[in-house]
Amino acid sequence: MSQAAPAGTFNNCLRAAVLWLFAVCILMHNSYAADTTTPAHIQKELSPAYLSGQGSFRWFGLKIYDARLWVGEQGYNSAAPETSKFALDLRYARSLQGRKIAEASRDEIQKLGLGNAQQLTEWQNRMEQIFPDVSEGTHLTGVYLPNAGARFYLDGKAIGEIMDAAFAQAFFAIWLAPKTTAPQLRNALLAGAAAR
Repeated sequence: MSQAAPAGTFNNCLRAAVLWLFAVCILMHNSYAADTTTPAHIQKELSPAYLSGQGSFRWFGLKIYDARLWVGEQGYNSAAPETSKFALDLRYARSLQGRKIAEASRDEIQKLGLGNAQQLTEWQNRMEQIFPDVSEGTHLTGVYLPNAGARFYLDGKAIGEIMDAAFAQAFFAIWLAPKTTAPQLRNALLAGAAAR
C-alpha cells in the first residue's frame, strides 16, 4: 500500500514550479527589452531606423503592452512633431478586441481635446476597420507619415492606412503629446529621440 507524499513536499514542488514560471516570464520580458534589432518593416519605412526609447503601459497594475518608438536620422522634433517620420510599435501582453483598441484610442484623443465630434466618430470607424483582435505577443505598429496620415502593420504585415493628417497627429499624440495620460511612458519613448 503506497503512502501519500507529505504536504510539505507538495508545497515545495508547487513553490518551485511558481518560481520557475516567474523566472521564465522575467527572461522573456528581458529578452524583448534587450533585443534592439530593427524589425524589417520599420527599417523599410525609416531606413535607417534608430530605437529612441521603450516602456510599458499598465492599467490598474496590469501590463497592457510594451511600446517602442523608432525614429529616422532626423530624430523626433517635439517642437514640430508633424515633420518627422517615425514608427510606434506596441507588443501586447494580453488579448484585446480590435474594436476595444479603437474605442480606447478615440477616448484618449478626446481627452487630449483633439478632433471634433464628427472627426472622432469617423476616426473610430476607420480604426475599427483596420485594427484586428490581438493576443499576447501580437505586434501592432503605426507609422506616422508627415502631413499625410498613418500606416499600420500587424506582426510586420501592412494592414491598412488612414490618409488623414489630422487623424495621424491626434492618434500619435496619445503617446507623444505633452498632455498624454501616460507621461512616464512618453518620457521613456522620447529618451533618445534627438537627431542622429
